[in-house]
Order: sequence, then structure tokens, then C-alpha cells
Amino acid sequence: MRARKGAARRQAKKKTLKAAKGFWGGRRRLYRVAAEALIRAGVYAYRDRRNRKRDFRRLWITRITAACRQRKIRYSEFMHGIKLAEVELDRKSLSELAIHDPAAFDQLVETAREVLTAQPAGAS
Repeated sequence: MRARKGAARRQAKKKTLKAAKGFWGGRRRLYRVAAEALIRAGVYAYRDRRNRKRDFRRLWITRITAACRQRKIRYSEFMHGIKLAEVELDRKSLSELAIHDPAAFDQLVETAREVLTAQPAGAS
């Protein structure tokens, strides 16, 4: 007599349907549809874990840009200035500073300005 999956198949299906909990309609109740939905969900999750990094970086840059404009300096000039001043803060930290500690951000802007004015024209 050939061996059939038996309990193992039931366990696999239960595992799939449990993972599909919260899905809508047949995607939650029907095994075949749920399995397909889980694969697709996994693909989106994989893609969006990478996209999240891009989205947050764009958000931080937008916040820093807004803070720079209030202080009459362009984002690119500010970033170049703090790089020359060897300030090793990432964009996330800079955006947090701009929001929660404007005085510290003002100091960074002044530091960037000083470094840029001290630098000879045309030198990078």
C-alpha cells in the first residue's frame, strides 16, 4: 500500500490557513486561494521592505530641506558644508534634530556656512 500524506497534509493546510488569517473572503477560507494569496503577500512584503528604506530617506531629505529653507540655505549646500566639517550625522538624525531641537540644527547650519565661506572658491 502506498503512503499518503495524511496528517502531514492536514497540518500543512492548517498552517497555510492560519497564516492567511485576516485576509478577505475566500483568501482566508479556501486553501488553494489562500496559498496563492500568501505567496503574493510574501512578494509584496519582500519588495516593500526595500521600498520602505527609500521612502524614509525621501521623508528625511524633505524635512531637512524644509528646515534649511527656513534658515536661508539650500539643502545641497548644507549637506556639503557638514560633510566638509566632518559632522557624521545621518539624514535620519538631522531630520530629528530639525524637528525636536531647532537650536542644535541652527548650530549645524552655522557650522556648514562657516566651512563653506572658509573654503576657497572653486575648490571641492
